[in-house]
Formats: sequence, structure tokens, C-alpha cells
Amino acid sequence: MLRTLLLLLLSVSFAHAAETDKTAAAIKDTLLKNYEQLIGPVDQVNKSPIPGLYEVVTGDHIFYTDKTAQYLIDGSMFDLKARQNITQARAQKLFAIDFSKLPLELAVKKVKGNGSRKMAYFADPNCGFCKKLEHELESVNNVTLYLFLYPIFPGSPEKVQAIWCSPDPAKAWDDLMLKGIQPAAAKCDAPTEKVMALGRNLKVNGTPALVFANGVVNPGYLPAAELEKALDNNK
Repeated sequence: MLRTLLLLLLSVSFAHAAETDKTAAAIKDTLLKNYEQLIGPVDQVNKSPIPGLYEVVTGDHIFYTDKTAQYLIDGSMFDLKARQNITQARAQKLFAIDFSKLPLELAVKKVKGNGSRKMAYFADPNCGFCKKLEHELESVNNVTLYLFLYPIFPGSPEKVQAIWCSPDPAKAWDDLMLKGIQPAAAKCDAPTEKVMALGRNLKVNGTPALVFANGVVNPGYLPAAELEKALDNNK
């Protein structure tokens, strides 16, 4: 009797999963045929935690739609009981970067303490939140930082050039961001164009953008306590 019940439950579960897959495939087909110019190429369609609502993954963005693909929702889904931004958590998993494949030779390297933890980040010298990030990083130890100088603000390319061409780029960056000391103008073969191409490829649209060792990307500034937690959790 128990075996029969288990087989029945399994068959119902498989049938439900097959129906879900069929619906997701139909949604993807509808979106690709009718709305690709509006939302871009659809990479995935998955069931969401809310019954009847499906997750739509396009490039570096997550939308939600109903099972007929008539309505499209652009926004974050929250689990209030768990106090979690479900969309953000999914995005971090879906759009994670392979840290080992980052061209770290294009970055300014800074080692603090034993350097056991790792973080790469894109920053602009004229970015206010990048300055705030640097002040927070002052109290973070035992980390190796890979700074990708990413000049997207007016007047930033000249500062990036001067920093790269200084005798000690890491010190020149810290002097500018922490003390307001402008680097002396200089010329050298800086890798700025390669860094900009890298950022575009990784869809870095703003600064700062943080990349942790497990590939999780945080698009924005974090205070020291949250940096410590992220560095410990994302090794």
C-alpha cells in the first residue's frame, strides 16, 4: 500500500514538473517571437516562488510574467518573512563571474594583512560612492584587492592615466581617494581601453561594482561590516 502511494505521488510530481517545463517553454517561445525587441533575447524561463508567476532571464536582467506571457513585471520580489530580496539573490547566482578568469594583470593590486580573502572592484576617481568605499576599506584587513580603474565620469580618464603612470599606482589611488591629493599628470601605456572593454563585457554600468571570490557581483557601495560579511561568505 505504501509503495503504491509513493509511486502515485512520484507520478504526480513528475507530471507537474513536465507541465511546468512545458509552460516555461511556451512562455519563452512567445516572448522570443513577439517581444524580443522590447526586452532582449530571453535566456531562461523558470518557475518563481509565487504560483503562476514565472522568472524571465534576459542578458543581465530578471523580469516576471504570467503563464500566458501577457503581463511583464520589472521589479524585485521580496520574501517578507525571510526578509530577503529574492530577485537580488537570484541575480547574484545567475550572473556570477568566474573570478579565476578575470584579467587581474589589468588591475591595481593592493594586499592588506595576510591577503587571504579576495575582492575585485571597478571604481572611478570622480565617483563619490567609490570614495566612501575606500574609507570603509581602510578598516578591512586580510584581503587582496584588485582595483580596475574604470573612468566613466567626465575628467576621470586623465586622473586614471596619471594614477597608472605614477611610480606607485596603489598609493596614488589611495592619496587621491582618501586624502584628496591629485596625482601628477603623466604619460605611459595604461590599460584603460582594455579595462573599459572588460567592464562593458561584464555589464558594469556604474561604480563601484564589487566582485567577490566566488563570482558574486554587488553593484554598489557596501559599508565595512557588510564587506567583512561578504568577504567571509564568498570565498
